[in-house]
Amino acid sequence: MKTARVIVVSLLLTAIVAGTISDVPRRHRPLVLRGYRVLAADFHVHSFPLSWATLSPWDTVIEAQWQGLDVIAVTGHNHVWVVKAGRWFSRLVNGPTVLAGEEIVSSHYHVLAVGIEPTVSWRQTAASAIDVVHRQGGVAIAAHPLAQFWAAYDADAMRKLDGAKVLHPTAIGDSDYHGLGPMGLCRTYIFTPEDTEQAILSALRQRHTVVYDRGRAYGDPALIRLAAEDGTLPKLALAMPAPGYLKVYSRIAGILGLIGAVILGCGTGEE
Repeated sequence: MKTARVIVVSLLLTAIVAGTISDVPRRHRPLVLRGYRVLAADFHVHSFPLSWATLSPWDTVIEAQWQGLDVIAVTGHNHVWVVKAGRWFSRLVNGPTVLAGEEIVSSHYHVLAVGIEPTVSWRQTAASAIDVVHRQGGVAIAAHPLAQFWAAYDADAMRKLDGAKVLHPTAIGDSDYHGLGPMGLCRTYIFTPEDTEQAILSALRQRHTVVYDRGRAYGDPALIRLAAEDGTLPKLALAMPAPGYLKVYSRIAGILGLIGAVILGCGTGEE
């Protein structure tokens, strides 16, 4: 039993050490195309608690850094308070720009409200919720607009929407990240004069976005041509960072260590 405990503790300690070493933020050279700063963004990210996510706000920021994202919007389910912790931490460590957001979740529609502060109530029509987002200076994006939500997006709501996954009228790509799988697996490239919250929101309103999906590009036709002529961005979009052996080892050792700890804990009553 003593040997088993030593093995479990060793697994957990090495998992922590390997995970810490492998979590060094990845820096990439800023991409500038014809006066535009091109930023990689994920506008649909969740942190715990209250959003069925596995990472804390600060761990979410670290993961965004590791995935090479310049911008994330942390969009809690019908709340905005968790993002404020993530935004504070990101500013402290010079991390990605963190936009305050909310996923307005109702039985009739899901709308991402990006660039807001107070919560937007889900107890209203989609068009009315979008009006509230705009009054706060935010941007409203239709989240996973499946057929079951189409009825909520009447002519009034469609006219007011700033974007949708993936086409009307601004092309948006994001991961709906809940802590599993890679953040930014699908990402939006924002073409903006500078890396500030207001400039990013303005670029979204002006539809200055490009999204790549399996070799196909969506978004502003002029910006798609500009990116194709340069060639850097399409290659960058395909180059998702691999986790690396230390990160993989950390996950495996951590899981095995936790399983061992549970088994030993359950067996203590038999001694």
